Amino acid sequence: MGRIHVLPEHVANKIAAGEVVERPASVVKELLENALDAGARRIRVQVEAGGKRLIQITDDGCGMVRDDALLAFERHATSKIRDAEDLLNVATLGFRGEALPSIASVSRLRLETCAAPPEFSGTIIKIAGGKILKVEEAGLPPGTSVTVRDLFFNTPARKKFLKAESTELSHIASLVTHYALAHPDKHFELHSATNAMLVAAPVASRSERIYQVFGKETLDQLLPIAAAARLEHIGLPEPPPWRRGEDYQRPEPGEVRATGFVSRPEIQKLNRNSIFVFVNGRLIRDRMMQHALTEAYRNILPPTVFPVVLLFLELPAGEVDVNVHPSKTEVRFRQQGFVHDFVRDSVRAALMKTRPIPQFTTEIHAQPTAAPALSPMISPRPGAQAAVADAGFRLEPPPIPPRNERFQFGEGIEITANAAVGMWPGRGEYQDPSLVKTNSLGMTVTGECGGIIDAGHENGDGVSLASLAPLGQLRDSFILAVNGEGLWIIDQHVAHERVLFERVLRQRAAERVETQQLLMPLIVELTPGQQAVFSEISDELRRNGFEVEPFGSRTIAVKASPAGVDASDVERMLHELLDQVDRESQAINLEQVRTRIAASIACHAAIKVNTPLEKNKMEWLLKELARTQCPMSCPHGRPVLLRYSVREIQKAFKRI
Repeated sequence: MGRIHVLPEHVANKIAAGEVVERPASVVKELLENALDAGARRIRVQVEAGGKRLIQITDDGCGMVRDDALLAFERHATSKIRDAEDLLNVATLGFRGEALPSIASVSRLRLETCAAPPEFSGTIIKIAGGKILKVEEAGLPPGTSVTVRDLFFNTPARKKFLKAESTELSHIASLVTHYALAHPDKHFELHSATNAMLVAAPVASRSERIYQVFGKETLDQLLPIAAAARLEHIGLPEPPPWRRGEDYQRPEPGEVRATGFVSRPEIQKLNRNSIFVFVNGRLIRDRMMQHALTEAYRNILPPTVFPVVLLFLELPAGEVDVNVHPSKTEVRFRQQGFVHDFVRDSVRAALMKTRPIPQFTTEIHAQPTAAPALSPMISPRPGAQAAVADAGFRLEPPPIPPRNERFQFGEGIEITANAAVGMWPGRGEYQDPSLVKTNSLGMTVTGECGGIIDAGHENGDGVSLASLAPLGQLRDSFILAVNGEGLWIIDQHVAHERVLFERVLRQRAAERVETQQLLMPLIVELTPGQQAVFSEISDELRRNGFEVEPFGSRTIAVKASPAGVDASDVERMLHELLDQVDRESQAINLEQVRTRIAASIACHAAIKVNTPLEKNKMEWLLKELARTQCPMSCPHGRPVLLRYSVREIQKAFKRI
């Protein structure tokens, strides 16, 4: 008897569902794209329990007649393509015909649809686990409404892999938000239970949409991109009518166009969650595109932090293959190298207008003062320096460099940090690359406690640090101190940060965190994703000194904050905290959240750089640092101090 057999249809549908429907956000994505392809001008998304209990998407698109509504639940039934040639010129977001049958096979689905006049009756179809339970006619408005309940009710093994409700809601909120940004001429709504997380009315441009969704502060931090280049020997099929908005400008045949926004160099994110790339209106995750953006920010951002990018590419449909993955989030470009260089150069040109300060690696040496060179760790490809120079960008250190930390001692002599150290991501601080490891928070740390000093000179009892005698400050930012072991350079900000961090953790453990009342409540506007995170960690924020309560649909009112944090820093600190909580780990380890909050409070309350300190204050800081459990690194893993030992000094002067 043969061993190969054809799978039953219900089994095949569940396998297809595994490819298309990974989580509630996958359902929202497929149905949202169907609504856009149907020419909808208004789209409303309603979810409950992060989409696990209910997902409902209603649109005012073209709708379907009864026969089409029934056919839509057959596998690979679609109105988007007819033959193999059409696959080479896909101009719609959906085309495979897998979404509806796959979703229906793992949920309880209700479809309500009605075509535009002269059709006067609509169709209602109810399906559970892939089986049609009911089909009837009804009076309905033009458009389509798809209600998905109890996702994965018949596949419990898949259901248990879903994350917490706040995590799933965060994914949905991010997805809807960015499709709203991609289609500013359409009306989008996102509701969770009774809460309106997003209501975006149609606007004329993407910049207005960014202002509408994120506010003026975010818009001011972004740089616009507008670039075009010509591709040879290709044609451009006309997109369908529902893909042409009022502001649609059809590219010339053989043209690729890039529009959108990228962040200034001072805006640095810890992950790629703020990078969104759309190709012909389709949200994608493409490694080649990520590499092009990384190259655009080379020598402008440290290699382990990421920018904010909202990029829209328009190019002929025949130049991009969208049929490479069931979820349609991966694409392939026919002229991959050309598109890569076009994106890189377009973003780079926009960045050059800001004249960003480049990052440098550093080393201990004495030499005549000279113009800094590009770091060998992040040197560009050959010829890139000339290209940068042509763009009007000069590699010059500022009068008081915030990142490369070059300090001059006397005429023509300068000293920088240790030769064995590299740059801390996003801060320009120093660490030994050979000691890098990742702690339980996912933060990069060095050494046993994150420091860069030999363990033999620091056993954790603070004896070495307790004997330090301060000599003075360097640029009002670093304390110079000595003891029997040699010369020490202490970063006053991160040293104080370590002291405050451990103090906040002790106060939190005793439920005695010090707070300060704000003179007037601070109103903070949250993005939909931040709102989902806030609902999960609001109690932990309260226990750490924040008095916060909801104020409107997507705003909160802050009445009190942890002691020591300036009122002007409270809003920025809250945004940083809500952005730092990784989407996949929101499930949520409260111990990690507690540590992140303490680290953020300590960072914002600590002594700043460029702050003169009296000798008694320096002595107090060094003694407090010696009493901490881990004085060699700040809560974010950056080193607190560097030691130039007596032996190293003797070797430098050829004494040994």
